[in-house]
Amino acid sequence: MNTTKRHTMLSMSAVAVGATVLGMVLAGGLGLTPSSTAAKGTPAAAAPAPLAPPAGYPDFATLAERVNPAVVSVYTEDIVKPQDTRRFHQDMDPFEFFFGPGVPRPDMRRQQKRTGAGSGFFISTDGLIVTNNHVVESADKIRVRLADNTELSAKIVGRDPATDVALIRVDSKGPFTSLPLGDSDTLRVGEWVMAVGNPLAMEHTVTVGVVSAKGRALGLSEATRSFENFIQTDAAINLGNSGGPLVNLRGEVVGMNTAINAAGQNLGFAVPVNTVKTVVPQLKDKGKVVRGFLGVTITNVDQKVQESFKLPSRDGALVESVSKGGPADKGDIKPGDVIVAVGGVPVKETRQLIDQVSASAPGQKIDLEVIRDGKRHMVPVVLGERPATEGEQETSTTKEDTPSSKLGVEVDDLSVRSRRQSEIPNDVDGVVITDVTELSPADDAGLRAGDVIMRVNSRDISSQQDFREAIAGVRSGSMVRLYVYRAQAEQKSFVFVRMP
Repeated sequence: MNTTKRHTMLSMSAVAVGATVLGMVLAGGLGLTPSSTAAKGTPAAAAPAPLAPPAGYPDFATLAERVNPAVVSVYTEDIVKPQDTRRFHQDMDPFEFFFGPGVPRPDMRRQQKRTGAGSGFFISTDGLIVTNNHVVESADKIRVRLADNTELSAKIVGRDPATDVALIRVDSKGPFTSLPLGDSDTLRVGEWVMAVGNPLAMEHTVTVGVVSAKGRALGLSEATRSFENFIQTDAAINLGNSGGPLVNLRGEVVGMNTAINAAGQNLGFAVPVNTVKTVVPQLKDKGKVVRGFLGVTITNVDQKVQESFKLPSRDGALVESVSKGGPADKGDIKPGDVIVAVGGVPVKETRQLIDQVSASAPGQKIDLEVIRDGKRHMVPVVLGERPATEGEQETSTTKEDTPSSKLGVEVDDLSVRSRRQSEIPNDVDGVVITDVTELSPADDAGLRAGDVIMRVNSRDISSQQDFREAIAGVRSGSMVRLYVYRAQAEQKSFVFVRMP
């Protein structure tokens, strides 16, 4: 379930950092404050007695003492193959661009060693450590440093790029101090939390803050897009905190620190611990996570969807398209269906459908309750196995709604020539848009020349005449739904336009 929504103003940074960068930051970013001295003949003032914390204030010091022994610093090494000396401009190569001409350069013909750093925490006394996938995914060698400065080698047990969770095990029997895993679903916005980790190679750094928000989707990568459900916190998280725990006041892990917003301050994000708990058993047993796969593109039910489909509420997930030959297609799920329950469990939004399907095993039969043409149906579907690089994608239907004097599209019948020019498959029927008036409702809705309108509300379109009659039957001021094929993206989706 892919999300097409892009965060162009957000520059999201993964928190893992190379040791080379760490060295430069540490060498250039630290300054010591001069020590103060008393004037001659003036006795030094006695240090003031420490203030007792206000009654009811969290005891962060005791919490840090309890959590720190279970937190580790993770250091990785991998070998980078020789790279092409690609030019930026004419005769300037990347090395000269950053360091200037005449500086001795490394031998680019040789393999180079690359180092990185992150964080992690023990989840069992026998040496299992949870960290981020992006910390260890390319590592050829992993070292772990404990709170007492003991260094141990570690190996990858399993990785899951979709949730950015990895499980590693140290090469020692222990026992080790581990952290209990809490319940991230019970977290409340405003609740105190503590982050512990290895930011900028400053091991076992403790920062505190609150839960700023829940359920954040950031679009960090294609792999994580469908599963992003981050906890946002203002506890300071920096490069190198990746994989470290976010704990509540009871010392329970509620999240795993994963990302920051490089464009802002105190905008850190953590994978919910309930997500971690769902994948760790499979990582331990299989080394990977196998998920159920439905084969649909879905979106949340917003006001436009509810009004257009005449739905009783905004609960459910609207099916935008169905993968041909996939489990949903074989189970007779159709575009326009609104999935409102899975196996009797209500679906309020796409996130719940994604979680329910992903938590089910491939080959499992599930019953989907759908609303189709205003009526409820039970549709049994046998799930497939989710592909590693693709799957159900969550998309956004949020668009501006600007009334205009006309719909603002010109259409033509599909011909052999128009199919060839726009690369439209033979199994796509409808009318092709030849022009869109600027600032019209169609333009505001994102329609573009080359799009194929396949359906208007519930009426299939095969000619200009069909299209004109279907549009003429739409009442002024009401919402019309167009089912559109976009050749450039090779994707089918619904477009909602309010008729003037």
